Parts: sequence; structure tokens; C-alpha cells
Amino acid sequence: MRPSLLRTASQHLRRRRDYSSSAAQPERKVAILGAAGGIGQPLALLMKLNPLVSSLSLYDIAGTPGVAADVSHINTPALVKGFMGDDQLAEALQGADVVIIPAGVPRKPGMTRDDLFKINAGIVKGLCTAIAKHCPNALINMISNPVNSTVPIAAEVFKKAGTFDEKKLFGVTTLDVVRAKTFYAGKANVPVTGVNVPVVGGHAGITILPLFSQATPASNALSHEDLKALTKRTQDGGTEVVEAKAGKGSATLSMAYAGAVFGDACLKGLNGVPDIVECSFVQSTVTDLPFFASKVRLGKNGVEEVMGLGELSAFEKEGLESLKSELMSSIVKGVMFARES
Repeated sequence: MRPSLLRTASQHLRRRRDYSSSAAQPERKVAILGAAGGIGQPLALLMKLNPLVSSLSLYDIAGTPGVAADVSHINTPALVKGFMGDDQLAEALQGADVVIIPAGVPRKPGMTRDDLFKINAGIVKGLCTAIAKHCPNALINMISNPVNSTVPIAAEVFKKAGTFDEKKLFGVTTLDVVRAKTFYAGKANVPVTGVNVPVVGGHAGITILPLFSQATPASNALSHEDLKALTKRTQDGGTEVVEAKAGKGSATLSMAYAGAVFGDACLKGLNGVPDIVECSFVQSTVTDLPFFASKVRLGKNGVEEVMGLGELSAFEKEGLESLKSELMSSIVKGVMFARES
């Protein structure tokens, strides 16, 4: 990338996320577990561009030295180190403030999230066991699917280790928000940069519930059928990408962007920036489910406040009731895996 393009990309990210380049910012270490994968590589690039990151630790089972060397040549302040294999995981995690986990296999055509669970659950459990030992106070950003199950798995691992803090464990559902904003802006014909759409529930299929009734700016141009179609498209966004890539990939680039957005929000919260609000799948009492995605206010200790759902439309109330059984099943599945394996 030419220097001019790098400056343009970095400036764009600062405008989009209001990054601060103040030299007074505290030093922050971010570790990415699964950094050589389809999500991990672009995520590493985006976090290298974030001036809030002073140390970037890239870990994977293979291929990480090359990714780290490549990313390290970018002329931004974050110092990059690559780690590979089980024997280097401890060093990769040591002193991390934020750990982002995109590790695991991507979803392929015909593969259900249940198939993903069988492979990724064991990976997540092993990584979280190491986190509990080497950086128990870090904020954990779980990207590995199925998030509806991997977050409960992580919680059980941390409970067993005596390090669980519900304020510091997040399921990254930001991609659902990113999609909802994009699709809504296109249909309502409003500038996407000014759009906000809360997305609640979980992070798979019908458990994803965008609250278009609370979208800003509000639009009177959308019919009930439009809102149903927008909801369905948001829920099926991952499948749309898998099919468009004809079996050769999943939503890696948009997920990396979403992961970078949420990682940045966590760093801002840690640094004491006020009023940082993002949607995330967290331990919750907003509904009768033990974990639920809704807006959360971030601060120096992670979650400062799990915010309520606000007023829902009749369609959204129906969607909320419809998702509960499936989401609860996924949560229980994760808990049982962690306890039995």
C-alpha cells in the first residue's frame, strides 16, 4: 500500500470511529487468537491502524510469523509480534488488555452452525483455559461461531478457573449491527454514516433481531413488508456471503471490520472515554435468558451497564418471543459442552 493510501485509510478509520492519536493514551496490548485466518488477517491490519493499540500480539497454530512480519511493516505505532503453536500461547497472552478470538473454522455451504459447534467449541475451550491462566483480567471479544454457544462455553471455563467476570466477556454481534445499518440505509435512502440500528437477541438466524422501529434517522417510507424483508436479510447475511463466494469463503472482511469496531469501543471504554455504547452478547437479566445481546455501555471495567430493550413494535415483540427457545437451546448446549468435556 502506498503511503498516501495508508494515510487515507487511517484517516478514514479515525473519522468513522473517532480515534484519538493523543500521546497521553495509556499503552494497550491487544491479542488476536486466530490471526492467520480469513478474519484474523484483515482484523490484524485494522487493529494495527488503531492508534489506541500500542502492542499487537498475533497468535495462531500456524502461519503467524508471516502475517506478523507483513503487518509489522505498516508505519503506525503498534509493535507487532507473532506467536505460533501451543508452546507460544502463554507469551502471546501475557499482559493483554483485550483478547479478540476469531479462531476456528469458517462456515461452508451446507454447513450448519451445529456443525461449526462441534469443531469450534473445543478450540474455544482450550484458548479460554489459557486466557484464564495468563491474562485473567483481559476483556474477551468472542468472534468464533456459534457465538450463542461459544460465549457460554467461555463463561463456564472462567468459572471453573475462578476468574469469571461477566463484565469482561463479550460475544461480538457487531456484524449484525453493521449489516442492519447498511441494509436500512439502502432501503430508506438515507446516508449510511448517520444511521444507527440496535440489534438484540443472539448471533444466528432468527435469534438476530434488528430493532428497525428504533432506527435513526427514522423513516416513514418503509412498509411492514419492507421491515420484514430487512429483518430477514439481516438474519441471513452470513448465508448471503457464503453463497456469493460459491463455497470459497465466508464473511471475513465485513466481520474483521465489525471486530475492529467493537475492539476499538472496548479500548475507548478502558481508557475512560464516556458514553461508549455498542450491542453485544453478554450475561444479562434484560430477558429471562442468561445471555442476551443488547446495547451495553462500556467503561474501565468492561460492561458498565446492560441497557434495556426500549419500546418494541408488535413485529419485534413477536420476533423476541420466537427467538427465545432457539437461543436458550444454544446457550445450554455450550454450558453442557464445557461442563462435560
